[in-house]
Amino acid sequence: MKAAAEVAGLYLEVRKSIEDQVKGFAAPTSDKLLPDLLPQERHVFTLVLDLNETLVYSDWTRDRGWRTFKRPGAEAFLEHLAQFYEIVIYTDQLSFIVDPILEKLDQKGCIRYRLTREATQYIHGKHFKDLSKLNRDPAHVMFLSAHAKETCLQPENAVPVKPWKLESEDTMLLDMLPFLEYVARYHPADVRPVLASYDGHDIPSEFLVRTKDYQQKMRKLKSQNPFFRSSRSS
Repeated sequence: MKAAAEVAGLYLEVRKSIEDQVKGFAAPTSDKLLPDLLPQERHVFTLVLDLNETLVYSDWTRDRGWRTFKRPGAEAFLEHLAQFYEIVIYTDQLSFIVDPILEKLDQKGCIRYRLTREATQYIHGKHFKDLSKLNRDPAHVMFLSAHAKETCLQPENAVPVKPWKLESEDTMLLDMLPFLEYVARYHPADVRPVLASYDGHDIPSEFLVRTKDYQQKMRKLKSQNPFFRSSRSS
């Protein structure tokens, strides 16, 4: 009986050790992945961007090894939105792969922080981005990715875009600019209901339709309002 108890105790010790190791591997390196926002920046929204098939495409061949290509408009996309957002890269790739890519992609320093695989949650064999660990108000966070809803634990913050696989005529990043700039300027109290209203739609196309509808309503309102008519006549 004593021997059996010792074996059982040893088994439980080994099991706990393995579980602790798995937990350490599976959980993000910190519950606070980003430092606090400065007081004067607390109104700024955070735009979290995935990397592969979103901003770049990485391709491997036996002859050439790994090669990485920039998505059309990626640099202009980053440079423009850095005026409005705190930009963060959040990818399940390893840092030694990510760093050289971003050194070339972001030569103007538009990206404020880089989060790589060690900042993800490992669940059932897959790495997930956990926006709750960002140390940011979730109402002010958007996660833009070609695989946003499948790889993020907070799909309500997801901004899905079409995956890029070297299509030369791709304009998705530039097409997203009007919507993203609008959100930053309009500054909703909670971005999640805004994103929910676009669920199932192509965001750039739907945003254009809504913008045109709004402009038509405003023109009609002005034409029916005596104040606007008298202002034009004077």
